[in-house]
Amino acid sequence: MQRIFISGIGVVSCLGNDRRTFWNNIINSQCGIDRLVLHDTTDLEVNIGGEVRDLNEARINVNDLVSTRKMDRASQFAVHAAHEALEDAGLPTKDIGENAAVIIGAGLAGLETYEFQMERMLTKGPSRVSPFTIPMLMPNAPPGNISLAFGARGTCYTTSSACSSSGHSMIDAMEYLRRGDADFVITGGTEASLTRLGISSFVNMKAMNKTMNDRPKESMRPFDADRGGFIMAEGASVLIFETEEHLRKRGGKAWAEVLSGRSTSDSYHLVQPDPEGRQAVKAIKAALQKAGLEAADIADNTYVNAHGTSTIFNDSMETVALKSVFGEDAYKLHISSTKGMLGHMIGAACAIEMSACVLAMNSGILPPTINYTTPDPACDLNYIPNKAIKKQVKYCINNSFGFGGHNVSLVVARVDDETLKRTDF
Repeated sequence: MQRIFISGIGVVSCLGNDRRTFWNNIINSQCGIDRLVLHDTTDLEVNIGGEVRDLNEARINVNDLVSTRKMDRASQFAVHAAHEALEDAGLPTKDIGENAAVIIGAGLAGLETYEFQMERMLTKGPSRVSPFTIPMLMPNAPPGNISLAFGARGTCYTTSSACSSSGHSMIDAMEYLRRGDADFVITGGTEASLTRLGISSFVNMKAMNKTMNDRPKESMRPFDADRGGFIMAEGASVLIFETEEHLRKRGGKAWAEVLSGRSTSDSYHLVQPDPEGRQAVKAIKAALQKAGLEAADIADNTYVNAHGTSTIFNDSMETVALKSVFGEDAYKLHISSTKGMLGHMIGAACAIEMSACVLAMNSGILPPTINYTTPDPACDLNYIPNKAIKKQVKYCINNSFGFGGHNVSLVVARVDDETLKRTDF
């Protein structure tokens, strides 16, 4: 079976618009959630979030086929992150060809465009709606713009499964490569739903924390007894998944090996997880089994980047699921939710968290769960509270659970082969 590696990482987030800045902020327990400035949210019940700022448009407007003027922010983020990922992998950024695919996850891509153009139509009339509206808001715009920007002519599409969208995109990328259909895949996720409509919708679902507008840095509290819901964020993370054969042939290096990924569906409730986490358990178990790993053998050598949304339902369910998979060995796991620092990036969440997993393995530093001050008896595992720790691990499990009952679990491993391992961290 073809081995798959991660050879490049690109990041756009409220904690920085490049890999190094992002990681430095993560390991120093910085929180990117703040008062929102891009849109007027003063009349909303939540007016804080993880907003992307200071994006370098030169990293997006790379040729005559792409332009920020004709892109929703979700596509802008995706192209920016893909540009960094290709450069990070040491791959070309022009005319990359038929053996390069693009598979990007997005939960609500194009929401900002939809909202703006709808308001324009209602206030100024239908003749004033932009002719670029559909190309900007369509769900497949982010991968389409990546393809145009860098000349990728293999398969190109979007996966959309709410908060697990980029988890599904990475599973698809892995399987696509193992079938021999490409040499590498530009994969990951993007999201730009931090709008008045997006915020109001989640607030009215009672999914967001409405009590900490005056304390944005403390608002996301995964696994804490006083958690009160998530805070939305925007951004993207793009990773290069590459076959071992192609990586070795070009003399490339890798951040991590992708061992497996599996997904299931709860069939329990459209927006609430099964409290017993039965299908989440199956996804994690199946991913470990496909990777050839036994839970009892790897617990102390594994970092889990939890979905950890700071909601009552998710965090307790995820704790139950990990205990079901690992038994008493669950207490040996090192677990954290980086959402406490990043906010919830919806369709981009699993991808940015995969980047955190990969960088954690290579740096020997495991990210913290910030704002963990009051333990919850229902969440009693090791969540790496408040400060990063130094710990070498061999494996990472990346979990994402989305509205619709979607469960995704991916397993990656540290690269120990000196001929392939990145040494320029």
